[in-house]
Order: sequence, then structure tokens, then C-alpha cells
Amino acid sequence: MIDLRTLREDPDRLRASQRARGEDDSVVDTLLDLDERRRSALTSFESLRAEQKSMGKSVSKAQGEEKAALLQRAKDLAGQVKAAESEAEKLGAELDELLQTVPNIVEEGAPPGGEDDYVVLETHGEPRTFDFEPKDHLELGEALGAIDMERGAKVSGSRFFFLKGVGARLQLGLLNMAMQQAIEAGFVPMITPVLVKPETMQGTGFHVAHDKEIYRLPEDDLYLVGTSEVSLAGYHAQEILAADELPLRYAGWSSCFRREAGSYGKDTRGIIRVHQFDKVEMFSYVRPEDAHEEHQRLLAWEKEMLAKIEVPYRVIDTAAGDLGMSAARKFDCEAWIPTQGRYRELTSTSNCTEFQARRLAVRYRDKDGKPQHLATLNGTLATTRWIVAILENHQQADGSVVVPQALRPYVGLDVLVPAK
Repeated sequence: MIDLRTLREDPDRLRASQRARGEDDSVVDTLLDLDERRRSALTSFESLRAEQKSMGKSVSKAQGEEKAALLQRAKDLAGQVKAAESEAEKLGAELDELLQTVPNIVEEGAPPGGEDDYVVLETHGEPRTFDFEPKDHLELGEALGAIDMERGAKVSGSRFFFLKGVGARLQLGLLNMAMQQAIEAGFVPMITPVLVKPETMQGTGFHVAHDKEIYRLPEDDLYLVGTSEVSLAGYHAQEILAADELPLRYAGWSSCFRREAGSYGKDTRGIIRVHQFDKVEMFSYVRPEDAHEEHQRLLAWEKEMLAKIEVPYRVIDTAAGDLGMSAARKFDCEAWIPTQGRYRELTSTSNCTEFQARRLAVRYRDKDGKPQHLATLNGTLATTRWIVAILENHQQADGSVVVPQALRPYVGLDVLVPAK
């Protein structure tokens, strides 16, 4: 959640952030009012409580009518203390509830606007010119015996699929290559839980009560993650880390689940937008002052991975209105998909500043030994969707697909050949 100190000292910063996101900035005045009333109630409670403690000492020394009067005053004070405490708790709960709904403050420099207002920062490689009619990834995948959507739908419903044979080998190779790169960069490899408690999901920045993208198991009150970011963000919840441990970097491998609510009719063909996929996700815990540089590092590691699969791609600076709840800044890497004639997102990296750490109570001790909230960041290294870009960009006229050079040791094949 946002820092109350920032709210008090620079409310216009939050107002500007809300407007950049396309959100209502009147929430700032509501927060300030609740915060002021809560602090006033706390001051009243503490004052009355101090008087109550002092009264106890006076009663023990008094006698006769004086003692009776003091006892009555003590009784009245007890009621006032209880009422003041109740009011402070009530206002505190209202403030916390509202704070939970306010997104992170957008980083200075992020483009304002909505989904289509991104800024292209750089472009790598040129889209390939084919001397034959290119096939899309599903046609290629079916001919290779790599993707089976029909049986996926039979077994689980629409937007589910089987990766088999070379398809399974391709995904495993991708994720293993991503994990190996992460390990070499100093990340701790993690196989993470895919079911989490509501406080973990909420703490990461997802509205468990209103987010229609999330799968929930009501009998167990658990949620299926849409990214291992959730599990990794909760890994150090309620902990105080040693400053000399930072930065802490984890690479999480997990299956991910998204309901894709509201996307009916969009990308229904193939494996671009599906309910279940696998992913390797980078996650960093750093000092707040180091978050901006760490964000650039995560982006560089993503670009290193994309270079290995040899596809044209671009990097975009996501507009404020298209940022998630927790992100202050987000960069997406989008690969060229030949049969669509457009770039599609393969990776994203977000700087969540101290937002998630406040919600999850993750802190570190500064040089004076005082607990301070740290910053969290995340970035995708590889995911199932990458198969789309690899198949389409590396296809040959005979329906075969050349495996990118760096990926060959992990797949165990140089060329994927159509099944007979």
C-alpha cells in the first residue's frame, strides 16, 4: 500500500498518480480526512488513558468523600477511554480498508493514458520476409505433433491444451534455459506453491473479492496463482531481513492459472491466451533506493533471454492506466508474430517499490538498526507463450521449425520435423 507519510507530506503526488492512471483523485481527500480523524482519536485515547493511570494512583491515597468522587471519575474515565479506543480502531480499519484499494504511486516518467498510450523504447531485429505463406503456431504445432487443443478441450474445456512430444521438449527446454540463466545471474531457483492464502494474494496487490481473473477454491479458502510472483512476494511476509542479505533474488518456476474473464472471443485460437501455462519468474527484494537500477537489470536479463530465441522484438514503456495495482513502472518486451503482423507481449518487468512490502510487512534493518520497508520487483524470463513466437518465426517451407542455436542443447534437437 502507499506510504501514509507520503500522503501527508505530498498529497499532490498521489493526486497526479491517480489522474495518470485514469482513477478518481478525490480518494486523496478522503484518505487525508480519515487519517486526521484517526490520529485525533488516538491522541484523545492516549490523553484519557494517561489521566486514567494517574487517577489510579490518586484513588489509592484518597479517603472518604474525596475517594468516592475520584472513584466516580475513574469510572467515567474508563468509559471514555473505551469509547476513544473504539473510535480510533474504527477509523483505523476504515483507513486501512480504503488504502487497500488505492494503487501504487506511478513512477515519474511513466507515460500517462491507457492501454494504447505506451511508448516504444527500442526495437530489436527485423521481421522476417517469407518466400512462402507462413503458417500460424497452431497449424505448425499440430503438424509437428506438439500441440493438441482438441483433447485439451475434451479433458478440461476451452483454452486448455496438451503439449506433447517436441512441444513438451520445447517448453521444458525454454524454462530450463531460463532457469540456468537466472542461476548464473545469482538468482536462487525456486519451485513455488500454486495455491496461496487470501492474505498472500491480497498482499501482493490482487483484489481477491473482485478480481475475476483469479481461480478460487472456496472450501479451502485458497487461490490459484496467475504468476509465481505471488508466492515469492509472500515468501518473506512478516519478516525483518538483514541488510547485508540484500539484494535477494529468486527465480520461481510454476504453473500459472488465469480465468481470462472478459476475454471471450479474443485469441481463442492456439495457446496465446489460455487458462494454464508455465513460467519462470524473477523476483527481487532490494533497498528502495536501489529499485530503479534493479528494474533496469531485470529488463536486461529479459532481453538476454529474448536474444537467445532469435526473434524480432520491441520494448515498450507501459502507460500508467495499463499498470497493475502494485506496479509503479512496467516495461514489456513484445515479440513479432508473423501471421498476426503485430507484436505480442512475451515478458514484462515491474517495479513495485515498497507497495507490496508494506502490505505483506516485509522489512529490513537499516544502518541504524531500524526496520524499514524494502522494495520488490518482478520480471518474466520465459513462459509457454514463447512457443508461439519460436514456431512462427523459425518455420520453414516444408513445415519444419529450426530450433534457435542457444536452445538446442536444452531441447536436444536442431530441427522440429512434422510428425508422420
